[in-house]
Amino acid sequence: MTMPFYAPPEQMMKDKADYAQKGIARGRSLVAFRYGGGIAIVAENTSSTLRKVSEIYDRIAFAGVGRYNEFDQLRIAGVRHADLKGFAFSREDVDARSLANAYAQSLGQVFTHEFKPMEVEILVAEIGLDGDGRGDQLFHILYDGTVVDEDDWVVLGGETEEISERFEEALPDAPRSLAEGVRAAVAALAGPDRTLSAQSLEAAVLDRGKDRRAFRRLTDDEVAAILDA
Repeated sequence: MTMPFYAPPEQMMKDKADYAQKGIARGRSLVAFRYGGGIAIVAENTSSTLRKVSEIYDRIAFAGVGRYNEFDQLRIAGVRHADLKGFAFSREDVDARSLANAYAQSLGQVFTHEFKPMEVEILVAEIGLDGDGRGDQLFHILYDGTVVDEDDWVVLGGETEEISERFEEALPDAPRSLAEGVRAAVAALAGPDRTLSAQSLEAAVLDRGKDRRAFRRLTDDEVAAILDA
């Protein structure tokens, strides 16, 4: 009689985690940070059409690293979730916390029960309705469904520790201006041996000054002007 294949559950989970981490590390990273006027997200992205940073709802943004087709599926699901909840109840009932929890459940289910985990890390960011930034939220969701509530800034994907160290070293104190934060984020993403131009970057903000739809992309010209200042 042939014995069935068996592997300890902890070994299977470790193998899945290693597989997902390697896939995410092959992609390019992004940095998200709070500044005086809202929340900014800066990503290394050479494509002008495949977006890593997008709007989910009025005051909520989504960003992903790893396999594009997988985190774009999650983005679309998040837009549908937010639209349905806003239609069934009210626009104010759509918030980043519930959206992050839904993403965490979906990623955790795939990681636990499917043969191949999703090779993604995602960010759900929201600016609060108050003007002092106390309602801002940054939720970092990992490939296994783990949710991390970040306070001030976060790095996703790639060489996370090295980029985090460079960003904190370049800009240790908050609050910061948008221009200071963008320059520090770009320097951290590039590292000591590279230079990133505006054309190889994707940047967007959740602008606290807007009444409803707070998401706005920064153009290449805007990014270039910040980097050249």
